[in-house]
Order: sequence, then structure tokens, then C-alpha cells
Amino acid sequence: MSVFVQLLTRSLETGSIYALMALGIIIIFRTSYLVHFAQGTMGMFCTYMVTVFLKTMSFIPSVFCGVLSAVVLGMLVDVLIIRRANGVSHTGKQIITFGLVMIFLGIAPTIFGVDPITMPQFINSGDLNILGATISYNGLFNIAFVLVVMLVLFYILQKTKFGLAIRATSANEATARIFGIKTKNVTMFSWALGGVLGCLVGVMIAPSSAVTTFVLDSVFNAACIACIFGGFQTFVGPVIGAYLLGVLKNLTVYYVSSVWGEQIVYVLILLFIVVRPNGLIGKKLVKKV
Repeated sequence: MSVFVQLLTRSLETGSIYALMALGIIIIFRTSYLVHFAQGTMGMFCTYMVTVFLKTMSFIPSVFCGVLSAVVLGMLVDVLIIRRANGVSHTGKQIITFGLVMIFLGIAPTIFGVDPITMPQFINSGDLNILGATISYNGLFNIAFVLVVMLVLFYILQKTKFGLAIRATSANEATARIFGIKTKNVTMFSWALGGVLGCLVGVMIAPSSAVTTFVLDSVFNAACIACIFGGFQTFVGPVIGAYLLGVLKNLTVYYVSSVWGEQIVYVLILLFIVVRPNGLIGKKLVKKV
């Protein structure tokens, strides 16, 4: 029983990290209509920025400055690159985001060096015992922090005028412009928010390994799978998919195979998508003529 509880608590932390990254992916997708493949790489770059600020200030102010850099970086990518690609095909825009991956992977070692950099946790020590299982206070903080961030974002989406503007833009950008919604501001906010969420994920995951150019690769890949699993047509679906993916991976790796556990989960998700292409709660889009 204690092992099962241990796996569930770890899965909640893993799923929370996946969910935060997936939320950043889906917000950009729903407003700009493309998958931002450089989401993880930009998050890595901003995580490096946090380590730079750590040299002169304490942890929380450093994270805040890193978040600000993520806001600026996300806005710059939208304004200077994505908007100027209006005449480019949808596939071309996807390739542009792949190009951004190469750019950030190239400049990060040049600016920050090639050696792994350690990063402290939000809470450095302490564990909580739950039915014989232990979870660190930092793990509990990560879970609670992600839940608070998601609740705030979902409240904004559902209960505020700006959230209505985001939902209108995601439904039909042209119609939203007709009704006076400044869709360019909405997309710029989405890119800035995606950068912030990527930076926060980097800060949460880096203490368990180190800050390197590949620190968010596995998280981004899992978040993309969570978006497909949950459904790209809603904001909630990818979050649900992320938590389910976290639980399934940990349980399968422990109870089925420590070597092939992740691959087995991905194959099962692939088979599920074959049967239900729109994901868990995705909706089939019907284009009216």
C-alpha cells in the first residue's frame, strides 16, 4: 500500500509539471493555430537566465527576473517572427518554430557555457509521511503551485473579459476581429504566457538534475503527448491528459517493466488515438460551408 501511495504522490508531481508545460502549448496553439515546438527550448533558455540572476540575488527574485525575461522573449518571438510570417503557410510556421529550437540550442551554450549548472529547490529540505509513503515538501509545493496557477488561468479564461477574448480568438480569429477584439494583443499575451510557464517548469525540474540545454526535452515531449491524448480542441483536455500520463508512466514502469514501461504507455496512447482521434475530451471540428 505504501508503495502504491508513493507512486501516486510522485505521479501527481510529475503530472503537474507535464500539465503546466501542456497548458503553455495549448494556449499558444488555440490562439496562434500552431504547435510551438520551441516551447521547451525557450523555457530552457529562461531557466538559464534564472541561474544568471542567482549569482547576484536570492532565489525568489531570481525566478521573478527569469519570468520577466520569459515574458519579453515570448513577446519578441510573436512580434518579430510569427507576425511577420503572415504570408507563410501553416506548415512553414511550424518549421519556423523548429528553427527557433536550433537558434536557442546554438546560442545557449555560447552565452551560458556548456557545463551543467545546479539550481536550488523552492524548499530545500523536509518530507511528509502519507500512509507510509514520503513526499518532499518541495514536491508538495510544486503540486500546490501548479494547481494554483492553473486555477487562476482557468478563472481568467472563464470569468473575465480578457478570457472571453482569448476563447473568442481561439474559436474564430476573423470573427473575433469583427467584434472589436484586438487579437494581436491576445496572441502576444499567449506567447508571453507560454514563455512564463516554460520557465517555471524549468525552475521546478532543474533541481532534480541540472540546468543543461536538454533539461526540458523529455518534459516537452511528454506534454505534447498529453495534448494529443487529452485533445487539442479544449484547454482542459491536455491538463487531464498530462496527469493521466504521469500516473500511467509511473505505475507501468514499476509494475510492468522498468525498461519498457514508458514505451508501453506511449503505444497504448497511440492505439487510443487511433480509436479516438480527437483525444479524451476533444471535439470533432465540423467546417460549415
